[in-house]
Amino acid sequence: MGVKKVALACSVCASRNYMVTKKPERMERLEVKKYCPFCGHHTLHRETM
Repeated sequence: MGVKKVALACSVCASRNYMVTKKPERMERLEVKKYCPFCGHHTLHRETM
């Protein structure tokens, strides 16, 4: 099967800022603290469908 691309959305403003690859064996949603250019600071970004 291979890897799948998913979007990471800002938890504050909900804008989708980053695309990452996800391995199929990972079952939980990815959560990463990244810089949001719309909010202007580092926020928690969560995987979206």
